[in-house]
Amino acid sequence: MAFFGVEIKHFRSHKYLRIRNKLFDLTEPKIIGIINCTPDSFFEDSRAMAPEEIVLSVEKMKNDGVDIIDLGACSTRPGAELISEEEELNRIIPALTLIKEKFPELIISIDTFRSNVAEQVLLAGADIINDVTGGDFDPEIWNVAAKFKAPYILMHARGNSKTMQDLNNYEHVSLEILLFLSEKIKKIKESGIKDIIIDLGFGFAKNESQNYQLIADLELFDLLEFPILIGVSRKSMIYKRLNISPEQALNGTTILHTYALSKNANFLRVHDVKEAVEIKTLLKLDRKLK
Repeated sequence: MAFFGVEIKHFRSHKYLRIRNKLFDLTEPKIIGIINCTPDSFFEDSRAMAPEEIVLSVEKMKNDGVDIIDLGACSTRPGAELISEEEELNRIIPALTLIKEKFPELIISIDTFRSNVAEQVLLAGADIINDVTGGDFDPEIWNVAAKFKAPYILMHARGNSKTMQDLNNYEHVSLEILLFLSEKIKKIKESGIKDIIIDLGFGFAKNESQNYQLIADLELFDLLEFPILIGVSRKSMIYKRLNISPEQALNGTTILHTYALSKNANFLRVHDVKEAVEIKTLLKLDRKLK
């Protein structure tokens, strides 16, 4: 891949991620299943608030071959209302406790940007912190992740759910996000976090064409030397371009997931686990270093 005249030939070489002092094998792509303990997430089928809904959703994902469950209780879709920390905890802790009780072997990521919520879920048995604000909302979250030696998902975003759609002015979206993430990584490593996963934040302060430019330039982010997570499942970059609804966007999602894995993405964060696992199986991707 050439970028500004420079040929990038680096192959992403991440072999392992440390989770709870155990090595998690990254020599093949991993599938992260989305469960939202919210009444307002943009894709209705991802919502699960009642205990029986949560158990059924996790059980299906487990049977379909999921590697990690990503559990969230505060919607971050464009325009979403910010709930209180108390409400977020009241939603997330019972759901996490239930999943850990029924499926103790599953790795659980928690989608939160609050340091106190992060600390409470890690104490309750969560494994990974997924922060859509990259520490901008609450930088103390880095110290919490470091304290528990938890992997941290660093996502690029600007503003908040109310303002992000107006903050997509870039001269070159891929280069500016690369520089932003590079600076963030320096600060995060200074806090003591060892294991970082990069999420480019598709749909967060990016318009449709910028989202597609990012995925076209995906190999550029090899330069960060951390595993890459792709979160495009059923998003507006797909359904608006195709003039369909999120419920009709599985085929478009599958196409972009296939493209991302062909460019060596390490994680797919998805609503549809079975279909994502099928992509991985058909491509027979193996990232073992020779």
